Amino acid sequence: MASTKGLHHLGLAVFNLADTTRFFVEGLGWTESGRDDSYPRTMVTDGHVKLTLWQVDHAQAVHEFNRRTNVGLHHLALEVESESRLFELAERLSQFPGARIEFAPELLGGGPRKHMMCYEPGGIRIEFTWNGQ
Repeated sequence: MASTKGLHHLGLAVFNLADTTRFFVEGLGWTESGRDDSYPRTMVTDGHVKLTLWQVDHAQAVHEFNRRTNVGLHHLALEVESESRLFELAERLSQFPGARIEFAPELLGGGPRKHMMCYEPGGIRIEFTWNGQ
């Protein structure tokens, strides 16, 4: 039996707190559920997943994450409710300032599941998946 019962929140160190918060709130329709300007950090949620976004310290050397050479977050995977929502999201995020689409919605494995990958403005890789049903 597992000693835990699920993900409470995921903390992400971000390049620009305002840009990444805006990506989640304006780009994905999430809610900003908290803020602490003394750290600084914000909390965002879609009602199921909670993220804490932590501003990196630009007074020190900041390095972009490379999923092939660094231990840590490879990508964040989020589920969408429908195939049409996946395509709508791809279109919206392709126009979102600073965001970059890695690949548009495509079959995942043999299908019917589909997914896409993008980077939020600070470079965190995010996958959006529709389960095919």
